[in-house]
Amino acid sequence: MIIRAADNGYLHPRSSEITTQSAYLGRREWLHRLALGAGGAALTGWAARDAMAAVRPGKLAALAGAPSTLPGASTGEKISAYEHASTYNNFYEFGTDKSDPAARAKSLKTNPWTVSVEGLVNKPRTYGLEELLKLAPMEERIYRLRCVEGWSMVIPWVGYSLAALIRAVQPLGSAKYVEFVTQADPQAMPGLRSSVLLWPYVEGLRLDEATHPLTLLAFGMYGEVLPNQNGAPVRLVVPWKYGFKSGKSLVKIRFTDKEPRTAWNIAAPQEYGFYSNVNPDVAHPRWSQATERRIGEEGGLLAKRRKTLMFNGYEPHVGQLYAGMDLRKSF
Repeated sequence: MIIRAADNGYLHPRSSEITTQSAYLGRREWLHRLALGAGGAALTGWAARDAMAAVRPGKLAALAGAPSTLPGASTGEKISAYEHASTYNNFYEFGTDKSDPAARAKSLKTNPWTVSVEGLVNKPRTYGLEELLKLAPMEERIYRLRCVEGWSMVIPWVGYSLAALIRAVQPLGSAKYVEFVTQADPQAMPGLRSSVLLWPYVEGLRLDEATHPLTLLAFGMYGEVLPNQNGAPVRLVVPWKYGFKSGKSLVKIRFTDKEPRTAWNIAAPQEYGFYSNVNPDVAHPRWSQATERRIGEEGGLLAKRRKTLMFNGYEPHVGQLYAGMDLRKSF
């Protein structure tokens, strides 16, 4: 199993092209005022993507979230440029190159959309997207994103703790794990013709990981609804794990008593363990994880690499989940 090269020259801009945190916060405030103003109700609805694009060409509908007060919910670091986060990413359903998702994901239909919640729960049900949007108050979380390939970003997400949905469906005492299944639409997703992974894409968490407050069910980023290429209309964000653990475009969430068989773990179990916590001390079999390259930093491929933090810097908040575990064996 070979991961395609993560580097693509034109995707490494000058520092002057990076959206600063202050500039983003100004845009976020503008979006918030727009959402509260005349016509705001329509613009904040998921079906209003086209309406927002008419107001600001190329942009999506506003999705405001109050800044989270949850410990660990904001890194305080410079936010990566929207242009990088929305064009440099992995979504193999649309292709294996970093630019494929942005180029090809426009064909994904995200409205209507449903997510079925099933398995070992007292209240299994299928949620419509509008129901999920109203299930809990939206928050903005500014999280680090660390890819297993050795690059990173800082992204402001909009959503709420997955725990809110888990409480609503009431897991049985026998539930130990949660499985997440991504949409697999061969008409909209040309990458499904590839045998690089077993489709549909499946990821999983232990139940205590899934209920941790930092585990986010995300519907937006940068104050807007999620772009298709970033996992619209709803995705998972687990900031202390490598990015592939955060399933995109979710259609099914299943509670089980057995560890789910996940896509990358099936494809290459010696390289991608079930836990896949960010750990600078556990190298990938083909490269070190001790350092990382922050996308957008001056110098591009030659930029100075930064030290990777244990659990991606979230160790004070999630380290207790793994007390007593051998993190080399359970990688």
